[in-house]
Amino acid sequence: MNEPEDIFDKAFQHVVEDGNQLARADQTADVWDIADGLLAGAIQYWLFTRQPCGDPACEDCAMISTAHLRILELQRLARQFAEESDYFHSPSDSDVGRA
Repeated sequence: MNEPEDIFDKAFQHVVEDGNQLARADQTADVWDIADGLLAGAIQYWLFTRQPCGDPACEDCAMISTAHLRILELQRLARQFAEESDYFHSPSDSDVGRA
């Protein structure tokens, strides 16, 4: 059986590879459009998998039991994953000090 970290890493790598493959296949494609499409698909999949079970007392579903709570959890995860990314800070950021 796969460990949760293994399947997370595989899914993460597949998305990166898909984006790179799409960019290589169409040199005229805007990489921002590719990234936005990948993100939109990931959000759709995430929302699909986070449907509450229907039991109002379910502790596992408590943090995703409403649309508002689901979007808050999605925003929390998006912030966490962004901040953990090697690409979060850029030397070209407008708030980077210049000497």
